[in-house]
Amino acid sequence: MAGAEVVKRALVDWGGWEGHEPEACATLFADLLREDGFEVDLVSDLEVYRDSDYMASLSLVVPVWTMSTITREQEQGLLKAVQVGVGLGGWHGGMADSFRENTDYQWMVGGQWVKHPGDIIRYRVNIVRPDDPIVAGLDDFDMESEQYYMHVDPGNEVLATTTFSGEHGNAPWIAGTVMPVVWKRRYGKGRVFYASVGHVRKDFDVPAVQEIVRRGLLWASR
Repeated sequence: MAGAEVVKRALVDWGGWEGHEPEACATLFADLLREDGFEVDLVSDLEVYRDSDYMASLSLVVPVWTMSTITREQEQGLLKAVQVGVGLGGWHGGMADSFRENTDYQWMVGGQWVKHPGDIIRYRVNIVRPDDPIVAGLDDFDMESEQYYMHVDPGNEVLATTTFSGEHGNAPWIAGTVMPVVWKRRYGKGRVFYASVGHVRKDFDVPAVQEIVRRGLLWASR
């Protein structure tokens, strides 16, 4: 007799600064994950990270929390879940400009936003690992959005980059700087995916942006 089908469960947890339209972005990917066969809990509550039994039941956590604060107990609940194998995936400031005082969280993510020179500008994203399933078949593409300048972990496996021109934000010294845009990594037994694109909901109308994040979340999920 065949065993019962195992349904993957995802937590999409949103909040923080409203300028990144966290609810709209979280809802988009909650719906996409459901289309991919996940049971999805869409919540706005960091306390859920303290429930160890619940966290252990998950395949994937998608945090969408720009800035804000997190308690030590909440943070530890999330870190421990990923360390033992729960996947983590997200985008832009919703994952890499969260909880600015929490360096253990930043270590898990693999990077932290520090600047977007010129604010909303036109820039190009270059695919650098076309053999990787997360970006396979996708071409380089242009964005009109925030170009994230980040402090990043050299251990990240970088799949896409962007190059700063130095023409924006009164920062000519960064001309030619190549910055990771999409990466994946491990944290303990967990898979971690991140993309710096996705400033607001309309950014995901760029087909490559939505597809990269969708694939990245599926890759991260256990």
